[in-house]
Amino acid sequence: MRYQIEWTEAEITSVELVSSSVRQLELMPVKGTEHFTPGSHISFEVMINNLPETRSYSLVGLYEKNKPYRIAVKQLAESRGGSNYMWQLKPGAKIKVSRPANNFELQFKPVDYLLVAGGIGITPVVGMVEALASKNNNLAMVYVGNAQNEMPYIDQLTMLLGDKLTVHTLEKDKTFFDFKKLIAAIKPGTQLYLCGPLAMMNEVRHQWEAHKLPPADLRFETFGASGKFAPQTFKVSIPRLKLELTVEKNQSMLDVLNKAGADIMYDCVKGECGLCMVDILSCSGEVDHRDFFLSDEQKKENKKMCACVSRVAKGDIVIDTAFRGTKKLNYKSAELSSTSSDK
Repeated sequence: MRYQIEWTEAEITSVELVSSSVRQLELMPVKGTEHFTPGSHISFEVMINNLPETRSYSLVGLYEKNKPYRIAVKQLAESRGGSNYMWQLKPGAKIKVSRPANNFELQFKPVDYLLVAGGIGITPVVGMVEALASKNNNLAMVYVGNAQNEMPYIDQLTMLLGDKLTVHTLEKDKTFFDFKKLIAAIKPGTQLYLCGPLAMMNEVRHQWEAHKLPPADLRFETFGASGKFAPQTFKVSIPRLKLELTVEKNQSMLDVLNKAGADIMYDCVKGECGLCMVDILSCSGEVDHRDFFLSDEQKKENKKMCACVSRVAKGDIVIDTAFRGTKKLNYKSAELSSTSSDK
């Protein structure tokens, strides 16, 4: 159960490789584009295993009247279907899209700004740089990745920011970026906007908290929930509903449960809102918490998990849900086939 998305048809107008593993797509809705602000995203209806699923991608750059929307999609080795589908699209292809929405709003204030992006997390940040570079001189950015040839938009960002841009790659620098040093040097009142892989974002958040900086000055958006373990197949059981289901590597627990009729409430599908949280009764493996909703203490307790992104490694799990309805459940777990949101 999720808020209804209003779909409209759009056409892919161009496809361009902007790094060795990132493809930029431009698309024009039949009704034309709508104004959007930096940090916005649009959702797509994609077909995975002949079933419609929803994927969300950040809009790259600033709104330009009568110009197509731009998104960038990274080709993922562990894709749950979204990136593979988007990479197959060619100019002229028709696809259903939503109106722009923004959960990562840039606030324009007379303050210092620090933008931090990791990998494909650069996509919502490009528009922020374009908006701030001409209005605010108190701007710096850190862009980290595995290798520079995999990191899109570096030339554009260098042109806009010059020496205010720090590019750090594991390939060249042979070590992870020192976020502890970065946060320790932050001027009080600085607003930090953050988007990137889960491990990087957790490190920045931990350092932010350790230095007792105002929580409201740290703003972030997830672009995909990676965890400590590569996705593994596991079983999820709900004794009260007499359900035992298999969650495959390319599926989310949320989708499998909902297809069986367990009716899990959900919204963001990114591990941010906590609406899909379920109770953990027991676990024979390790819960791979991939959400941003539960605190570190709650994750250590292993009493709850967010079904949209979190998984189980090296074992199975027994849970309970808030479902108390009487609709007929689908017990044919072997026939379930679905995927969860990814970029």
